Amino acid sequence: MSRFKVTFPGNKKVDVAFKEFEIKTDQTKKNEGDETAPEPFALFLSSLGACAGIYAKSFCDTRNIDSSGMLLFLDVSFKKGQKFMDQVNITLHVNQQFPEKYIKPIIKTMNGCAVKNQLHPDIKTQTTVAYLDQ
Repeated sequence: MSRFKVTFPGNKKVDVAFKEFEIKTDQTKKNEGDETAPEPFALFLSSLGACAGIYAKSFCDTRNIDSSGMLLFLDVSFKKGQKFMDQVNITLHVNQQFPEKYIKPIIKTMNGCAVKNQLHPDIKTQTTVAYLDQ
């Protein structure tokens, strides 16, 4: 893996550079930031959604399944009175033509996401597929 270079361009901003990419982060005004970029935790959750998403998209591409209109939603709940994640729900919405026989296999595929598999075992996860309304 590449080396990640972390810099501090001002106030609560923290940027990360790797390869030819740069990821900018900031904090909310409530946390004394300028709100010019996502907070690092939001990027972490985004990476979880993106990882599950690319697994789902690749699953469809490999089988020539139409993925048009496909959406993935990530919902996170936290332990009561704490800032620790309790549960992560990943819901993939597919079009009406998605073959029912592939629902369990695509869930299994998305559960193989490398980011998801780094979560602490105490964090419950649920991955589901729902059909989009026509």
